[in-house]
Amino acid sequence: MTLLTFELPDGSTRDVQVAQVLNAGYAGRSQDDVAAHVAELAELGVPAPTTTPALYPISPYLAQQTERVAVQHGRTSGEAEWALIVAQDGELLLTAACDHTDRELEVHGVAWSKNASPDVLARRAWRLSDVEGRLDDLTLRAWVTVNGEESLIQDGTLAELLTPSYWADVLRERGELLPGTVLISGTIPMAEGVDQFGEAWRVELSDPSAGDTITLAYAVTPLPVPIG
Repeated sequence: MTLLTFELPDGSTRDVQVAQVLNAGYAGRSQDDVAAHVAELAELGVPAPTTTPALYPISPYLAQQTERVAVQHGRTSGEAEWALIVAQDGELLLTAACDHTDRELEVHGVAWSKNASPDVLARRAWRLSDVEGRLDDLTLRAWVTVNGEESLIQDGTLAELLTPSYWADVLRERGELLPGTVLISGTIPMAEGVDQFGEAWRVELSDPSAGDTITLAYAVTPLPVPIG
């Protein structure tokens, strides 16, 4: 099993043996906006989900705390998200995440595209109970680096997404709110005109009231050319 370690604001740490990873999709709070997004993706050849919001099981080893993501080609990109973590004692944690996605595979199947690269998680986390009362005020931002120049590509708040409690209830009803569960939230819109296919990604999840920010960053590196 993959072992993740999260540092909490009080300096304590939580070790989490990853048992399952689930990626939410089409998880905007406004399902009217989601329907419009599904229609836009259909024009690009991405198959529509059978239901929204969607939930895709991901190979557990893909939940990683890493500074490097290796990819097979140049059409992959990150997605700024939050992650809900169920610790070994059942405590719910919240952290920043970036779901690195293969856009070439996405037109064949969203689940395939999300199993092609890691879900990168930050090394710090908050107790969900400590921030739940102000979740909608938390901000989520992402920057992509293209040809050495970093650009803001995503900028929003958690009010745009279904809440961690919503997904916790879904998993509880399914009997899947188990220690070692990692659930990635789904993402917020990307800025128009910004190239998402870069050589690095950086994500910030911020709590303005507490003046605290959880960050992650990683480089995107191409794999060697195959033989055969």
